[in-house]
This record gives sequence, C-alpha cells and structure tokens, in this order.
Amino acid sequence: MSDLSVQLGTLRLKNPILTASGTFGYGTEYGEYYNINLLGGIVTKTITLLPREGNPTPRLAETPCGMLNSIGLANVGVDRFLREKLPELEMLDTTVIVNVAGNTVEEYGEVVEKIQEHRRVDAIELNVSCPNVKQGGLTFGTDAETTKKIVARVRQATKKPLFVKLTPNVTHIVSVALAAVEGGADGLSLINTVLGMGVNIETKQPLLARGIGGLSGPAIKPIALAKVWQVARAVSVPIIGIGGIMTWRDVVEFLIVGATAVEVGTLSFVEPEGPVKILTGLQQYCLEKGITKITDLVGTLKEGSVE
Repeated sequence: MSDLSVQLGTLRLKNPILTASGTFGYGTEYGEYYNINLLGGIVTKTITLLPREGNPTPRLAETPCGMLNSIGLANVGVDRFLREKLPELEMLDTTVIVNVAGNTVEEYGEVVEKIQEHRRVDAIELNVSCPNVKQGGLTFGTDAETTKKIVARVRQATKKPLFVKLTPNVTHIVSVALAAVEGGADGLSLINTVLGMGVNIETKQPLLARGIGGLSGPAIKPIALAKVWQVARAVSVPIIGIGGIMTWRDVVEFLIVGATAVEVGTLSFVEPEGPVKILTGLQQYCLEKGITKITDLVGTLKEGSVE
C-alpha cells in the first residue's frame, strides 16, 4: 500500500481527504453512511460567537453543474457547540478542524479563545470568505489588511495549527494569501464558493431568497485549480485545495498544482460515501503509477510548452 499520509505544518493527516466546512454538519452526521475515521479529517460547519438562524429560505438551489447556497452560517453558537457538539466528536479517531467566523475582528478571537483548549480541537480554520452574510464574511476576505488583523488576533489566542479559508471573489488572491501568512497562518484553504445566481423564468424571482449565493461543485474546479496554483507559487505554507472535487482524479490535479490536502464538499450531498470512494481510487492510482508516497505528487506541475 502507498503511504497516503500528509503533513500540514505540525498537523499530520492519515490521508489528504478532508470534508469541507458547511457540507458535513458538526462532524458526526455522516457516520451512518461510512466509517468517518477512514478520512484524513473533518472540518466542522462554521461556528460563531452567538447562535445564527441563517438566511431565509429558499437557500439551496441546484444548477446544471453544481449547487447554489445561501445558508448564512446557521449554527448553534460556540457555547452550545462546546456543550453538545464537540463531546460527540470524542469518539472519532481522525483529525478535527473547527471552522470559525465572526462579525468583527475581536469576535474571531473570542470564539477561538473559547474552543482552543478543548482536546478534540486539532486545528482551526478561519472563515474570512463567506459570501452569504451581511457582516464580516466576504467583506473581510477581500481586504488583505483586515485578513491580516483577524489572523494576528487569532494567532494571539491559540497555538493550535491555524488555516485561513480564502475567497476567489477578489482581483488578487495572492495578496490576501500573503497577508494571512504574515498575520500568522500555518496554512491556507482555498477556495470558498464563487458568487453566483439563478432565476426562475416563470416567476421572475431568484432561486435563492437572498438573490445571490455561493456556487460550488464541478463548475468551479478550474477556478479553484488556478487559484491554488497561483498561491502555491507565492507562499511557503501548506495549502488545502477546495472546489469541485468529485473523483480521485480531481484530487490528483489539486496535488499536482500545489495542494497538500483537499476538502471534499458538494460531493457529500450527491453521494454521501463519495469521500471514501475517492480514497480507494487514490490508493489504486498510486499503486498503478508506482507512487510510494502521495506527497511525491505535490507541486509537480510541468510548466511550459504543452505536448
């Protein structure tokens, strides 16, 4: 068997397959479909300081090549998360990354201060890039200086591995990536969803109550690959690739352009067992190609003329 383990700074994963925030609940909901411990890790849905009901419905809509969502970071809030949800993750034998957001720079710090000492929290992912909230979210992630301030504030609050989830909805993603690293990020996750919209031509109303939302799924994979490639050439920290991963082939592409691990999102809605099927395919690919360590694939893109 090939060695599928990867290293994200000080964080070691048994394999490069994580689940994406917002697509895997609080971390145990998919346990009825397969053994979650087979995964490299899970990323919880975004946790905020206070409970959030999220945006009005409808807030999900299928597209021919993916999905639109405008959930609005609905969650139970950090106190209830600590009291009810985190204890349920104690049984897991895999990495747990908690995704965090706030309406202000200080709120990010407050949430992390509350969760960072819990033994089941292996790492933290900062959501500075959600397009579906009025305060914070995308506004933070499109400004390099604000991103740096958030990361620096959280860095003061914890020594746990810290990843920053970036938005593709910017002109220069590299500048935001560099700011996050300067602020103290141990790694970067990219990309979050792409701004999108759908319209019902019979009612002339948007498919989502909020109008616009985040597009995910196969449609955004080429965008995600390009952003990962751009950022990987500019930073020295590990990258978690996200966007349109539906098969093991997609994972290989992300690794080749510079990601060390990936997060699988929309696939879990379409095929709950998809992430573990990807693992099987990835192992088979490595065996067929004589790859003894999956990390040997990372950043191996051959640039220049295309044959």
